[in-house]
Amino acid sequence: MKSELLAPAGSLEKMKYAFLFGADAVYMGGKNFSLRANAKNFSLEEMKEAVEYAHSLGKKVYVTCNIVFHNEDLEGLKEYLHYLEDIHVDAILASDISVMQLLKDENIKVPLHISTQASTLNYETGKFYKEMGAERLVLAREASKEDIKRIHEETGLEIECFAHGAMCTSISGRCVLSNYCTNRDSNRGGCAQICRWVFDYKKNDEKVTDVPFSMTPKDLNMVPFIDHMLDAGVYSFKIEGRMRSIYYVSTVILIYRRLLDKLKNGTLTDEYKKYATNILNRVANRESVPQFFDKLPGVNEQYYLGRKEESNQDFLGLVLDYKDGIATIEQRNYFKLGDEVQFFGPNMETTNWTLDNIMDEDGNPLDVARHPQMVIKIKLPFEVNKDDMMRVKVYDVPVKND
Repeated sequence: MKSELLAPAGSLEKMKYAFLFGADAVYMGGKNFSLRANAKNFSLEEMKEAVEYAHSLGKKVYVTCNIVFHNEDLEGLKEYLHYLEDIHVDAILASDISVMQLLKDENIKVPLHISTQASTLNYETGKFYKEMGAERLVLAREASKEDIKRIHEETGLEIECFAHGAMCTSISGRCVLSNYCTNRDSNRGGCAQICRWVFDYKKNDEKVTDVPFSMTPKDLNMVPFIDHMLDAGVYSFKIEGRMRSIYYVSTVILIYRRLLDKLKNGTLTDEYKKYATNILNRVANRESVPQFFDKLPGVNEQYYLGRKEESNQDFLGLVLDYKDGIATIEQRNYFKLGDEVQFFGPNMETTNWTLDNIMDEDGNPLDVARHPQMVIKIKLPFEVNKDDMMRVKVYDVPVKND
């Protein structure tokens, strides 16, 4: 069965890393009409450049137009949709019927994908969107395996589901906490992530306990059920994270690329799934679990009595060049002689190495690299490529070719 690995693109740079590390398509937003207003997002010219770049690689670009529209938000929408058609985007993601109807009325020939913001959880809703011209349904994150299979069978539409990334504490696309607490409308791109806050227990304005209350869901991680997703009819495996770093995007995309490839060629093992889960649990600052796919989430799928969200410093460096056995690296976090590291990239086997040499740009020996974005050189007995990455070695790769 065919599948697609779909990556977030918060900027041109992130899009290029997503494609390099194995994504088949990306989704992005413009400066308006998109739910990630705090992401860098794309100007009209940048979007055109992104589409041309993607198509030169034989890959696709989907553009989000998925806010909940108020009257004043409709201004400029028609012209924007025509622009997306003119630059040949591969699909428009919408949740508001006004957008779907406008695509029909204006005879805009761009495939329509129904955004997860529409919270689709049943096949009758899917059939309605099919009548509106939809070619794909991006199901709500709350969809179970049975939901996914039934919707796919009843509608015949392509199914896209989130496989990894942040969860919403409300039903996807139905949160009003941000508006209530900060007057920032999450349904128009202004989410203040109130569900990530911690709160005091109080009674009559007095704290009941020193243990803070939290309602933060753990991140989604579908590694344990990736084969079941494919069996249920999922075509597009979507990674959340338009506001994440290039290290996060590259790491997550590469892991899922190799998972899907191993699944297709019959070499996916439980050992590799465990390794993949370990890597993914370190790349973000929250734990990750399967959430709704196999059962309703419980106490193990969320933080409810406080939590820690500590960013690690695993990302050590970005390879700028490799020549005559020497890698030129832009340093990102502190490392020193004797540290165990891993080099990984889309065209190499993940390789462990103990740092036995570090040099500055002029070839002078160093004991430590402590200045972010300084350029250093390392002699290596194996080849690396531009844009490969170096990280802290925490887990061994369970098989030779990961």
